[in-house]
Amino acid sequence: MYIQSPFPPLPPVPQTNLFNVLLRRPDQAQWPDHTMYADGLTGRKVSFLQHVDRALDAATALSTPEAEGGVGITDGELVGIFSENCLDYIVLVHALLAITVPFSLFPSQPTSLELEHVLNTTKVTCVFVQPELLTGSIEAFRRANIPDDRIYILEGSSQGKLSLGDLIDRVRTSRIPRVSVREPKKDCLAYLVFSSGTSGLPKAVMISQDNVRFAIYQAIVVTMSIREVYEPPPPPTPHGFPVALSILPFYHSYGLHFTMFRTLLPSVVVVLPRWDMDLAIDIIQKHRVTMASFVPSLIHQLVNSPKFKKADLSSIQSMLSGAAYLPPQLADKLTSLTNPAAILAEGYGMSEGTISAMTKPIPGLLDGRFDPLPKCTGVLIAGVEARVVREDGSEAGFDEPGELLIRGGNVALGYWGNEEATEETFLPYGWLKTGDRFRVDKKGIFYFEDRGKDTLKVSGHQVSPKEIEVVLLAHPENLLVDASVAGVPGGRTSDEKVPRAWVVLSDEGKRLGANSVQRKLKAWTQKSLSKYKWLRGGIEIVDEIPKSPTGKVLRRVLQERYAQSLSTQSKL
Repeated sequence: MYIQSPFPPLPPVPQTNLFNVLLRRPDQAQWPDHTMYADGLTGRKVSFLQHVDRALDAATALSTPEAEGGVGITDGELVGIFSENCLDYIVLVHALLAITVPFSLFPSQPTSLELEHVLNTTKVTCVFVQPELLTGSIEAFRRANIPDDRIYILEGSSQGKLSLGDLIDRVRTSRIPRVSVREPKKDCLAYLVFSSGTSGLPKAVMISQDNVRFAIYQAIVVTMSIREVYEPPPPPTPHGFPVALSILPFYHSYGLHFTMFRTLLPSVVVVLPRWDMDLAIDIIQKHRVTMASFVPSLIHQLVNSPKFKKADLSSIQSMLSGAAYLPPQLADKLTSLTNPAAILAEGYGMSEGTISAMTKPIPGLLDGRFDPLPKCTGVLIAGVEARVVREDGSEAGFDEPGELLIRGGNVALGYWGNEEATEETFLPYGWLKTGDRFRVDKKGIFYFEDRGKDTLKVSGHQVSPKEIEVVLLAHPENLLVDASVAGVPGGRTSDEKVPRAWVVLSDEGKRLGANSVQRKLKAWTQKSLSKYKWLRGGIEIVDEIPKSPTGKVLRRVLQERYAQSLSTQSKL
């Protein structure tokens, strides 16, 4: 079936550099020079005009030829960003957008194997790295043929390396003429963000400047519709501006957009380098935070924290939950502990759709035609069309589960350097296969059914079972002949599943013994994979992996057997 967004259509989206849309809009000329970003650890503050100047000076440093004191980044280059959240991360992103140089967002805590995959996939020519991450990554950069003089420090210092701050200071002291903001061509690549997709190793999603501009105007239309039924009260802050808490990683679409691309109104964004529950609670109280974005696993931690329950959270006026399904009971507990009058927004999106495709409507929105039901995902946001199809590609009926396909100006360009995966996911006529199963009722309200093709969501991150299987089978002692990974209960919420492995031993594995193999595989995966990909569901040794006649692994059979074993144990 075919569904259109119930929101008003988007106004004409200006065909200009994203930098102008973010930081040089006509309305911003009337803004007071307020604090725009603040470092939650150091207390350092940067005003709106200071940030704009710093970004433009960084753009000048990056694009000015080396002979004239700059970095000399030219057309065709790709810059890597390898860092935890920090203020200069934002400066660098805005600067690269201004000169239309694409960048790749690297996960900030990859293993050596994951970093090698990211470098081999992107083939970045220059990288900005956090000082604390440099020592452990320098050899990987060299193996990727990145020259030492093209490895820069993002924020802070490291002996023998220039930092972004050094480059900006050089522009200012040498009075290098400031470069102009470049006008992008159609489909100008803005950045690469890694997504596990539905199978295999993480893929680099290509997001264009057009995609991000479209997403910003989608947010404007939705916000204007909300304001017709809900006008937020004045922010209870000393300076009178909203204060946002930024704790989600910038290398994730959610954190990137929330912190850097939603500059719609004057506000203060307090940035933390990483998730720290106690520190986040302190920041909410100290800065009188009015807006915060979370993922369900973080919400689960907060609502079960004695410190959170005792904290003064009355300043919070709005919260956003995304990246995974939020159980209604968890949502209710969050609002009851913060401010019962606060708006809790939920939605659905994916990196391949830039950021968002659905939002859960608040009461009264769109003339009250879509007042939300407890378990619904939401309605399509402005500018999005959708289809729900059966496995054979035919249109599903109302309330019939099927795969969700979406279309709109927010659909990405494809996967970087992976034509096969692009053709599988990005279909003709602009349709994107989400890989997720939904049903939709006659009103156009969508309900999430399950994650298609076995991709898991752990702590808001996509986890590909196939990636873990590849790592298991790559154990240097050749312990296995077959392996399968699927999700089983055990996450922080009832909806969240964690990876569990079923493995078939090789002759070497059998000689070693089951217990020894399990210990070795656990150590190997924890060495090779990020923590959220670890096999928290355990490792089970089996005689064979069930497969269909065509060779497809029947993961659901393994999951059902596991569920049955748990049920049997509970009855003993």
